[in-house]
Amino acid sequence: MKPYREMSKEELASLKEQLEAVYKEYQGKNLSLNMARGKPCKEQLDLSLPMMDVLNSSSDYISADGDVRNYGILTGIQEAKELMGAMMDAPAENIVMYGNASLTLMFDTVSRAWTHGVCGSTPWCKLDKVKFLCPVPGYDRHFAITQYFGIEMINIPMTADGPDMDLVEKYVNNDETVKGIWCVPLYSNPSGQSYSDETVKRFANLKPAAKDFRIIWDNAYCVHHLHPDHPDHILDILSECAKAGNPDMVYKIGSTAKITFPGSAISAIATSKANIEDMKKQMNVQFISHDKINQLRHVRFFKNLDGIKAQMAKHAAILCPKFEAVDEILNKELAGLEIGKWTKPNGGYFVSFDSLDGCAKAIVAKCKDAGVVMTGAGATYPYGKDPHDSNIRIAPSFPTLEDLKLAAEIFCVCVKLVSIDKLLAE
Repeated sequence: MKPYREMSKEELASLKEQLEAVYKEYQGKNLSLNMARGKPCKEQLDLSLPMMDVLNSSSDYISADGDVRNYGILTGIQEAKELMGAMMDAPAENIVMYGNASLTLMFDTVSRAWTHGVCGSTPWCKLDKVKFLCPVPGYDRHFAITQYFGIEMINIPMTADGPDMDLVEKYVNNDETVKGIWCVPLYSNPSGQSYSDETVKRFANLKPAAKDFRIIWDNAYCVHHLHPDHPDHILDILSECAKAGNPDMVYKIGSTAKITFPGSAISAIATSKANIEDMKKQMNVQFISHDKINQLRHVRFFKNLDGIKAQMAKHAAILCPKFEAVDEILNKELAGLEIGKWTKPNGGYFVSFDSLDGCAKAIVAKCKDAGVVMTGAGATYPYGKDPHDSNIRIAPSFPTLEDLKLAAEIFCVCVKLVSIDKLLAE
């Protein structure tokens, strides 16, 4: 079929009539399908069930730091630091273990800077203006944190190599009110890009106008390869920052949330010794330790990085067919029509879809009316405001393969109908 823009209004109207009949058939099925969030499916969760058996009432609960059942060991047990350090490409001495979610860690990081400053700097809450750079499309929960604190967010467009570094350098190097940037460097949420070596090096060599500027490097998908035999690779930002004379500029964050159980994971931050000492001032007051039994459980289940890689190969075997199915259906139904473009990521949890300008909200609403729940249009931008109303995040992981294929087909019908309406209105 030729591009929709090359069709006459009569051809578009005829096509719309055919598509509306198909759409009504879908509506009549009373479906309940969900492609809204990047949740592991049941089969993925089942992969970690044996972890529940590695500790029991007769187990040895002694770590290198002592009895994990008791108080103490504020920054986490050594074995967990070594495991997470290997996964996050960081030395164990630069690791602080945290709770069951990296989101909590990121919230605390911003909260601490807001109330008490960063390494002795003025608390952000006492400044007239605080700004954060936000690569877009990006992760809605990142933006929710900075919005919660009233921090002004600035859109930074994503390129094939990562954020637009010309813009990043312009803001960071010249505006002392710019205090941070959100980053998902490997398989970015939702677009799936991985930062190029040049991008990582330019980040490391920033010359911030604000001495308390920090990069929040959310390495959420550091082992989440869809094709473990040819994964994407990124440079280690910590060592690059150290080489550039900026050892304190980055907080590198990761967790096992989509590796084991999202509600019962372990998380960690990798950063400089100075940043760790600054963190500990809050941590010493906030808690005595995180769940060390869970840390030990993870260590004894995985043993080392090879154990994590073996687990992730099993995840990939479940996820890869789902991503392939989405791409296959999008290509079959939409390729050549020039009404949308989408990513084909090598890892992570999402496919990013861009419709014609002004169509995303209508597409998501039409999907919902046919029983398919998508992430809200605009969610991938600060304040929920996509300036083009075009980006839609597709999450293939949670539905069954059969349900996912049906949801993707309905999505394509909705894209076609909304696009036709836009073109007929022009």
